[in-house]
Order: sequence, then C-alpha cells, then structure tokens
Amino acid sequence: MTDFDKGLHRRDVNYVPLTPLDFIARAAEVYGDRPAVVHGSIRRNWRDTYSRCRQLASALTARGIQKNDTVAVLLPNIPEMVECHFGIPMAGSVLNTLNTRLDFSTLLFMLKHGEAKALIADTEYETLVNSLRAELPDLLVIGVADVTADTPSVPSDWLDYEALLKEGDSKFDWQLPSDEWDAIALNYTSGTTGDPKGVVYHHRGAAINALSNILEWDMPKHAVYLWTLPMFHCNGWCFPWTLAARAGVNICLRKFDAQSVLELIAKEKITHYCGAPIVQSALASAPPEWRKDIQHRVSTMVAAAPPSSTMLAQMTAMGFDITHVYGLTEVYGPATVCAKQSEWNELNLAAQAEKNARQGVRYHLQAGVSVMDPETMQTVPADGKTMGEIMFRGNICMKGYLKNERATEEAFSGGWFHTGDLAVVTPDGYLRIRDRSKDIIISGGENISSIEVEDALYQHPAVLACAVVAAPDTKWGEVPCAFIETRAGVTVSQEEIIAHCKSLLAGFKVPKIVVFKEIPKTSTGKIQKFLLRQEAGSVKAIHQS
Repeated sequence: MTDFDKGLHRRDVNYVPLTPLDFIARAAEVYGDRPAVVHGSIRRNWRDTYSRCRQLASALTARGIQKNDTVAVLLPNIPEMVECHFGIPMAGSVLNTLNTRLDFSTLLFMLKHGEAKALIADTEYETLVNSLRAELPDLLVIGVADVTADTPSVPSDWLDYEALLKEGDSKFDWQLPSDEWDAIALNYTSGTTGDPKGVVYHHRGAAINALSNILEWDMPKHAVYLWTLPMFHCNGWCFPWTLAARAGVNICLRKFDAQSVLELIAKEKITHYCGAPIVQSALASAPPEWRKDIQHRVSTMVAAAPPSSTMLAQMTAMGFDITHVYGLTEVYGPATVCAKQSEWNELNLAAQAEKNARQGVRYHLQAGVSVMDPETMQTVPADGKTMGEIMFRGNICMKGYLKNERATEEAFSGGWFHTGDLAVVTPDGYLRIRDRSKDIIISGGENISSIEVEDALYQHPAVLACAVVAAPDTKWGEVPCAFIETRAGVTVSQEEIIAHCKSLLAGFKVPKIVVFKEIPKTSTGKIQKFLLRQEAGSVKAIHQS
C-alpha cells in the first residue's frame, strides 16, 4: 500500500490560517491604483485604504489593544467602517459592530458583555455615546467627525480618529491569526425578548463566507457595490471582505433613501447591492423617473425576511437581476441561495418569482444544510409538505455564543446548528420556509403559515408591507391578524383585503382581523413581529417569541 503521508507532510510550510485580512493585502499589491472606497468627495484606492487599515492596527496596538480585546464601532456605512473591518482584526482584536438604531440600555449591555476596550463612534451619536461613557469611564472613545454636520468636529474629550491614524505605522507588520478559528468579530442578536446573545465569528468562517458570496453571485473583479445593507448587520453579510477579494469598489451610503440610491446606481454605475425586502420594495415602488437614467444591468441580493413573489416579479420587471439568499447572524448572514436553473427562464414572470422565493440550497462552501425533525433529528422527505427545522453545520457556522455555554450547547444539539425556522423540502431539493417556529398560527387545530398568508397579501396592489400574527379567539384559539402598510396615496378597505385573500387561500387561513398602520421595522428592514404580537394580544405568541 502506498503511503501518501510518509515524507510528504509539510504542514509547517504549507499550512497558512484562512483569514479575510489577506484579501486586502493582495488587493493593494495587485490592484493598488484601482478605486476601493467612494463617499462623496472621498475617493481612495486600495493601496491607500490598506495603508490606513495598517495605521489603525498599529495605533490600536500602541494604545494597548491586545489579542482578543473587543473594539466596538458605532458607525454608519462610511469609509471608516470599511477600514475597521480590517484594521481592528489586524491588531489581533475582535471587531464588534453595533446597531446604530439601538437604545442606550441595549448598547450598554453589549459593551459590558463584550468587555469593549475601545469604541469608535461617529459624532452623529455624540449624545448617546457620552451617556454610555458616563457608565463606562474606562472606555476609550475614538471619534469620527460627522461630515454632514454644519461644522464637522470631534469633541475635545474624545480621541480623533484621524489623529489616531497619524499615531500608526502605514507599514505595520500585522500578523495572520495563529489559528484560523481565532475570533474575528462579535455580533449580537436582536434580543427582542431578553438579553441579546453575542455571536462569535472566526477568521475561517469569515473568509469562506466572503468567498462563497463571490461564487453564488458570479461576482466579477472590480464590482461596484453600493452599501444599502448596514455593515453592522452580520458584518455586512461579509461583503467588506468580499469586496477586497475582488478588488471592487465600496460606494458608501450614510443613510438609505430610495431616490438617492437610484441616482447613485445611475451615477456610479453600481453593479451590485444587497437589501432586505422592505428596501427592495421601496426601490420597486419608486416613481419611474427616479430610475430613468439606469441603463445597465444591476445585480441585487435579497435576504433578512422571505421575499414575496410579487416583489421579486417587480424587481425583475425593472431589469434588476435578483438573487435570493437566506441565513442568520449565527451563520455569517447568507448561507443558502436560491440557485437559478436555466429551465426557469421558460416560465412566465410570476412562476419564475415563485421559484425564486424559496430559500434554496447550501452555499458553495457551507458543508451542510438540512431540514430535520428536531426531536428525532431525522431528515424530512422532499415532498414539499412535511415540515421540519432548518439546520446547518460546517464551515459557515459561528464559534458559539459568548459567555453562554448553555445556549451554545442547545443551539448545536445533535451536531447541527438549529435555526428555529420551519421549512419543507421541495421535490427538486430546495428549502422553502413555512415559518419561524413561534410564528405558526394554530387555529382550530389547523396550522397556518403566516408567510403563506403574507405572500397572498403582497399580491394585492395596495399592499406595500404586511405582517401576519396570531390573535386570540374564543372559538378558534387563534386566528390570523394582518397588519398592512399601504402604498402612498392608495386606500383599500378591510373587506377588499379579505375578499382578495379568499380568492387565494383556504377559508381558515384568511385573516379575520385587518389593521392598517405603518409596520414597525428594524434598521435592517426586518419587520418587528414581536411588537405586532403584543398589539394583537397573542399571549401565547409573546411567550414563545
């Protein structure tokens, strides 16, 4: 028998830990003169961007930031946020991107729980940061001047970000992680009914998901990417690292506005952007004259909530090539993709959208995704009917929850990460979410998928956004309650909505209650169903959330 190990094993020479940090080193080396970051009048190439990241790493190290120290950031999608994704882990520390829309108490919990040694913050949040600092007097606050302010400046008792960079060495000899499983980032879950959980990412997973983004999207070199997706959300689905791998262009965007986004797409010749369904709907619903100058093909990725087939059809009709992905914070953002098949092109637009609305198949470099019975851990049949829980395992899964071994063990029980999302597997092997386990409505013993009802509602032309939750009912136990946000200038009655649903759904699935209002959403576009459950008075749903 031939020994393929004897005398051939050179792990000491050939093994190099996987990390997305090397992507920017190569981009600077090979494509140093190409544009890397654009924000208003700021236009930097990859060589200069890499130098600034090294300066940041060097300065943090000189300030005493060590391996596994947490450095938090409270920034919008500005160039400094891109730099933090490289400079902070280059110092061996852990990047903790904070949701800029969170309240004081939640942010204080995160900073304390993650034991942040420093906070890099935009002066737009000066009042909030000063309140946090009062509770955390040892926290080093590094300020980035809000360039939209009348007189951009950093408070005198904060350390100025640009001054910090001048302390650093642009040739800083940063080191690869000693182990690719070392932590690179800390991201907190929403914590809607309790303290947020700290999800720990490792260098290996960040690199692999960044590369999978390229493979799933057929992303070319030098793609021009618009930051409509917050970089604080799952580290922008790992796209700061993806863009470096492709030597693409980060078009930064401080705040989302449909008209500004469409104008930027035309002006900067944007090739790619990501967004939640609510972002996509805002663009699809915009007046046609706002996008009249867009003459090129635009690729967009949608996730964060199951998109309706109606919205997908609208985006396709606009000429936008839409890719549907699915994932969670615990799997670095997207980890499955609705991979398109050539035969779908023969279908009409509505049928294509129906196919594309599914959560799909595993990412290229994710080892496994399955739909299983969480009690028996048996895979459900691919019949499109039998529901189970979506589970992941492999390269694109978190290290675990920080300081929460019990939650980590529960999440990975049976050797798979449990998502809490209920789905079926279609005969062609594609996942389709039916609901979150807490969102199934049980009415008179019948299970009703809130997503199925929502998809029917979205087919009504007056509906801009909607959410369906359980409402208590003395006869049926629970009934569907629909909250609807209508399009601007459009009115519709409850009776019309119910009649519309009756034409598409079985009678027991039709909403019994219809409420017209603005739908509460997170900064990433997710509908805050827990608030709607409270309003609907579904005690059972609230307790399960």
